[in-house]
Amino acid sequence: MNLPLELSGLQRLVEVCGRLKLNLELTPPAHVPLKAGALVEGLPFDPLLASVYAYAGFAAFATDVAGIIFHPLEDADRQLEEQNKQWSQRHGGQLALPTFIFAGEPHMAYHYATVPTLVDSRGYQTVVRVDVYEEPFALPVASNVDRFFEAYSRYLEELIALPGGRERGVGLLTFPWDVPHILGRDGQLIELIHHGHLDSLMPSPEARGWARRIVSAGATRV
Repeated sequence: MNLPLELSGLQRLVEVCGRLKLNLELTPPAHVPLKAGALVEGLPFDPLLASVYAYAGFAAFATDVAGIIFHPLEDADRQLEEQNKQWSQRHGGQLALPTFIFAGEPHMAYHYATVPTLVDSRGYQTVVRVDVYEEPFALPVASNVDRFFEAYSRYLEELIALPGGRERGVGLLTFPWDVPHILGRDGQLIELIHHGHLDSLMPSPEARGWARRIVSAGATRV
């Protein structure tokens, strides 16, 4: 099945996993996937996520070195909806802005989520990485879901290029903390950070200082 044109970042991530011989799992989509704008726990479903789940009901990338695992939306397993129900109940009031989780990291309490209140002119939602180990907070990672895929593919290329990268994996280079220069390629994300639209999700000075490094990295590319 061909990927939709708006998912060039996902196409790149699939290509990178294949070229670097990293784990990749994609399953067929549900016969009735969620439509763009459909409400899940009161939040509108992101249009790019709708395209992703129309392509694959479940996806996992590079779980042998780092990894992101999508919550399934298959005919027999609609965990995406159930996970967001639980997420809303547990953490809905702990973050300053509502978030819709769609993926996580293996065996870790790190989640990737869209922020439905932060959308561009096409209705594409900003993506953050949410940490719920102690006081929940979120780090900006992409201006939309497909830019997230692109950034993660570039992270994997840098990780595997490092001596011992394949063996040590995420312990050697961590996404997103260690790659603000990659996130700085996303001009729209830089604008969101620069204008303070994500500040409320980053209460700690450490997180805000790190976000400023993304802006600085982007400035050096101009």
